[in-house]
Amino acid sequence: MENDRRLALLKLRKLLTEPALIASVLLTLVIFFVSMERMKKDVYVEVDGKTIKITTNASKVKDVLNSANIKVGQWDRILPGLDSSVKKDMKISIKRAVPVTVRYDGKVEKIYTAYDTVSEVLKSKGIALNQSDKVVPTLSSNIIEDLDIKVTRVKEETIVTTVEIPFKTVKRSDDNLAKGTVKVLKEGAAGEKDIITKVVYEDGVEVLRVKTDEKIKKTPIDKLIAVGTLSWFIPSRGGDKVYYTRKLVMKATSYTADYASTGKNPGDPGFGITRSGTRVRRDPDGYSTVAVDPRVIPLGTKLYVEGYGFAIAEDTGGAVKGKIIDLYFHPGTKEYRNWNTKYVDVYIIR
Repeated sequence: MENDRRLALLKLRKLLTEPALIASVLLTLVIFFVSMERMKKDVYVEVDGKTIKITTNASKVKDVLNSANIKVGQWDRILPGLDSSVKKDMKISIKRAVPVTVRYDGKVEKIYTAYDTVSEVLKSKGIALNQSDKVVPTLSSNIIEDLDIKVTRVKEETIVTTVEIPFKTVKRSDDNLAKGTVKVLKEGAAGEKDIITKVVYEDGVEVLRVKTDEKIKKTPIDKLIAVGTLSWFIPSRGGDKVYYTRKLVMKATSYTADYASTGKNPGDPGFGITRSGTRVRRDPDGYSTVAVDPRVIPLGTKLYVEGYGFAIAEDTGGAVKGKIIDLYFHPGTKEYRNWNTKYVDVYIIR
């Protein structure tokens, strides 16, 4: 065994002393070192606000950083990635992660991130946003250390409520009904309308409720009633109720058919004939003739004159103007002689 070892060493010495072999080994070494030198590349690492030039023959980004003793954290962002191939004059960017707080959907998470904007952070967390959601600060805001990001879920709801529309009661005066009497002419009916309300919730809590519209579904029908305006009285001489539509206070004078009142004598054309063409009369138990101003009381109107009785406005007179009523009496009667001009209540009756 020992002899074999010695024989091998002798052969090796003989080979190394040969000039051709020595030259071959030296050439191989030169080629190796030249190749290694040519494989070196300049790369630029941007980190912590500085740009570091590194000459390296590393093939991967992670090897470049290891060779330069540049440490990267779990959440730091490296572009291009650690397993990317190294190229000549490559720029490697390292963005250090900073702590931020994210509040959303009832959760509070403290994380480290190297993203640039709020929008990118939320996307990296898989937090989807609806168009109406609120984000503070805004999505385009830059990330800084200890930033507090708040996502508020905003939900809008439209509520339609059907409500009753009360009908109105329309009153009409009716002088055919006794005062205080009410008669339903047409029954009313309630209507319906839809009230449209917008309700806004933030994180499930109502923050706004506002009516946005209303739509009539059924129009209400007015109730129509007649209200009696026809008053009544009982004549001083007794009897049944007398219904009237209006009461006037008038100056009551007296006249007869004789010449002193009319300028006519018996036998003269028109003697004893009223403006209406009727013959004057005084009937204490019926209707008597009175003269009026037609602008105040139309001719043909039935009346009740206090202290005189029932009458019909059938005549006019030159001195009968405004609220004056001239009462007809038979000439020479005690009733006529006893009547003194005075103010009386005059009822316009039906």
